[in-house]
Amino acid sequence: MSYTGRVTVGGPADAHELGKLIISKVAVGPMENNAYLLRCRETGEQLLIDAAAEPATLLALIGDDGIAGVVTTHRHGDHWQALDAVVRATGARTYAGRHDADGIPVPTDVPVDDGDEIPVGTCRLTARHLVGHTPGSIALVYDDPEGHPHVFTGDCLFPGGVGNTRGDHAAFTRLLDDVEAKLFGPLPDEAWVYPGHGDDTTLGAERPGIPAWRERGW
Repeated sequence: MSYTGRVTVGGPADAHELGKLIISKVAVGPMENNAYLLRCRETGEQLLIDAAAEPATLLALIGDDGIAGVVTTHRHGDHWQALDAVVRATGARTYAGRHDADGIPVPTDVPVDDGDEIPVGTCRLTARHLVGHTPGSIALVYDDPEGHPHVFTGDCLFPGGVGNTRGDHAAFTRLLDDVEAKLFGPLPDEAWVYPGHGDDTTLGAERPGIPAWRERGW
């Protein structure tokens, strides 16, 4: 497999080619956010996860086929700086977690709850509501029928730990509890993790670290 998931701002996208879905990852903006373009092989329909920054970069990645939707994983500003420009250019439908939608300045067409499905052509993403980093963060799970699951975690899970809860121990505990219950619990070690910043990982690589994360409190 040539996909590495290592991308840099100003550099090319990296494409993870699955049997039914193509996942293109690109890094944008001063906070080195990851944005992900998903393309259904059967229909050609596309969906963008986190229009974080650099609308010109994202629109070039999208290309002439456009996108059916944009999912914003959570309300923090570095994840939606290009959202207005991308939506204006493409007419895409917007999705965000119900409890974060009011913190995103572009109107949310479809408020998302835990367990909701978001289509990408004939493929489906299942939303998982994760509380702690923000009240309405969502992760998106693609259960590849030809392989292992793929999980887009926003800022809720990274290599080495869960997302920043700014020293709020109750929020940290809730986030780690949700991540354990809704991601590590039901999904296998092979599940591939695409975070909102930085390199990819797998649940198997991160699972042994959970007790240490809980002990350190961040």
